[in-house]
Amino acid sequence: MSASVRPSTAVESGPTAPRVPELSFFFPAHNEEANLEALVEEAFAALPAIAEKFEIIAVDDGSKDRTPAIADALAAAHPDVFRVVHHPVNRGYGAALRSGFDASRFSLIAFIDGDRQFKVADVGRLTQRIQAPDSPDVVVGYRLKRADPPIRRWYARIYRLANRIFFGVRVRDIDCACKLFKREALEPIRVSSGGAFFTAELLIKLRFEGRRIAQVGVPHYPRTAGSPTGARPSVVFRAMRDFWSLRIRLWFTRGAAMRRGKPILG
Repeated sequence: MSASVRPSTAVESGPTAPRVPELSFFFPAHNEEANLEALVEEAFAALPAIAEKFEIIAVDDGSKDRTPAIADALAAAHPDVFRVVHHPVNRGYGAALRSGFDASRFSLIAFIDGDRQFKVADVGRLTQRIQAPDSPDVVVGYRLKRADPPIRRWYARIYRLANRIFFGVRVRDIDCACKLFKREALEPIRVSSGGAFFTAELLIKLRFEGRRIAQVGVPHYPRTAGSPTGARPSVVFRAMRDFWSLRIRLWFTRGAAMRRGKPILG
């Protein structure tokens, strides 16, 4: 069964729908010492207006700066709401997301990146959309105006087109790091990629499972601290390898391809 990708829906900034009952919010962080504390403060300020009950999870992906120490201090100060998952070594973007999903406990799970290029308050756009009458299983953000260097925008256009042609995923901004999922939709899903292809593989398999995917525009802001890694040749090569591995397996052994990988939820 193929899922429908719901048309893009304009949503006003910030949550205008009722708060969702509960929300797990996480973010991966690799060498984000300059962003971490401000992001957590922003989350504490924004999430009470979005969810009646929430948790915040930081995934430290083998950071070499002060990110682990700052995260641990924040967790000690807010033990009931904020938790940290540490990777002893850098395992890659997909592995960090996997740890965030695995640590999440609530029925709705949202993530953004730890570089502060998205505002936590704009998760409210996604929770508003998921409460709409058509009740999508997933809400994918798309950047209204991408605040990235030209090479990353060029990669993104090619990547989006390739996923549309080879997998039929008609998502406007497939690698946008602002997404919201119903936990029940993730329960049967297994993903094998540990790199930048992780979220694409997740959406592809959700589509093949017949899940409903909606899209909402979100603002995107320039990075003001830290260094991006998404355009590194090693990251791009790993994503290409995982892309073609999944495509070939789906052509020849679709059932086995869908079962391949580790469960999203532990």
